[in-house]
Order: sequence, then structure tokens, then C-alpha cells
Amino acid sequence: MNAAFQVPAHARPSKISPTGAGATGSVPVLLRAEGLIELAVAVTAYRYAGGPWLMFAVLFLVPDVSMVGYFASPRTGARIYNLGHTYIAPALMALVGVVIATPVLQLMALIWVAHIGFDRLLGYGLKYPSAFRATHLGSVRDA
Repeated sequence: MNAAFQVPAHARPSKISPTGAGATGSVPVLLRAEGLIELAVAVTAYRYAGGPWLMFAVLFLVPDVSMVGYFASPRTGARIYNLGHTYIAPALMALVGVVIATPVLQLMALIWVAHIGFDRLLGYGLKYPSAFRATHLGSVRDA
């Protein structure tokens, strides 16, 4: 490629290291604050929806069942864990709950979002396949 058309190194987007270096500087603080807000909004919405707190307590840690994938391999574990810890699945669950008028699905989606927010608040992010502790928020031991 012609040097005149190359993007200077300082202008290229930075990459998050799959070794677990994760976000640096003030970014982890912002991501944890975002997790706190997600947790607070989900819990508040759950309260206003009149969800039973026993159901909340019983289901709150269910997304962590996705860690079983690590028994197969770190790559499989990261894939399955990340499926259970992105907002895609709970958003789809909430949407289905609204479309088919099933409030329990909406409540379950709020619990799921609260769990993800709580994890992000504690520094547990999406996993890289290199190791369980390698997350998009940085190494879990740094959390």
C-alpha cells in the first residue's frame, strides 16, 4: 500500500488485548459506573413492575450457569459465557414478553440485566478465549 494512504499509528483505533489487558485509564471506571446504572435501572424497573423478590433472588445468579462451558475449553467457555452475559438475550426475552403479553418473561429479563450490570460493576466483563480471567474490562484479578 502507498505510504500516502496509510493511517498514522496514533490515529488507528486501539485494540483490546485478548491476553486480558482490557480497558485502561478511566475507561474501566466508566464501564463499572455504567454497570451500576444498569443494575439500578433494572432493579428499579423490577420493583415498579411488582416482581416477587424471591424470584429475583432465586434467578439472579442463573446467568453464571454459562460458566459450565469452561469444562470443555477456554474458547467454548468464553463463547457460552458471553452469550449469557451480553444484553442481546435479555433484550430479546423482554421483547418476546411484551409481544406475547407474558410479564414473567419481562421480569426474568430485568433480573438478567441486573445480573449483567452487577457483574460489570464488580469488573467481570465479557471473556476472551485465552483465559477465564481475561475480560474486556481487564484482568479479573485487577478488578
